[in-house]
Amino acid sequence: MVRVMSIYREIVWRSLLGLRMPRYICRVMIFAATLATTPAFAADADNGKRLAHRWCAACHVVSAKQHSATTDQAPPFATIAKIPGFDAAKVALFLLAPHPKMPDMELSRTEAGDLAAYIATLK
Repeated sequence: MVRVMSIYREIVWRSLLGLRMPRYICRVMIFAATLATTPAFAADADNGKRLAHRWCAACHVVSAKQHSATTDQAPPFATIAKIPGFDAAKVALFLLAPHPKMPDMELSRTEAGDLAAYIATLK
């Protein structure tokens, strides 16, 4: 969706600058941007919950039923969800970028989005 939105922005800027683009490309891109924002493309929080229990529960407390994790360095998912300005899209991008405190799980974009959607349900 991020890629679609950046292409959509380029189309808008081109039109503002007076640069021509074939009409069919503009129509296709606007249609694709509209489709990408519909609920049909929403992340699957249930799959995110399954992924969290499989991959994240060793370090994070991922649900109310789980009482502790193996480390105190990883915040509970509910705490992450309650951070002011929480944004599931930013969490998904964070999960995709390798960072030293977490193992690289090699998540797909869909899986990262699903995990972020699950975390968002814990607010």
